[in-house]
Amino acid sequence: MKWRCGVCGYIHDGDQPPEKCPKCGAPQEKFAQLSDEEARLIERSRYTNNLHAKLIALMQKVEALADEGIKDNLDPGCLIVFQAAKKQAHILAQMAKAEIQTHISKGKWG
Repeated sequence: MKWRCGVCGYIHDGDQPPEKCPKCGAPQEKFAQLSDEEARLIERSRYTNNLHAKLIALMQKVEALADEGIKDNLDPGCLIVFQAAKKQAHILAQMAKAEIQTHISKGKWG
């Protein structure tokens, strides 16, 4: 079962809602049980959102690596590769962040 805090939106997994919301401290009465459909959507989106978060972290590593290559500046060909890697990594990370934001706005988060 999944329960949503009506004050802050925190999602709790368990047979009963918590006595107090771990995030905002709202009492148990502020929690509502999610429908099976809502719970399935949240469980499914947790997986995809986690993949997006991992992609963002990887792209941050690619950007840092590309910065090292740009700083090294061995030759023009290398510089082009590292500059392109940095640019594309930034774009992909921003796309993943935007997708997570879309999920949040559609309630596909938890």
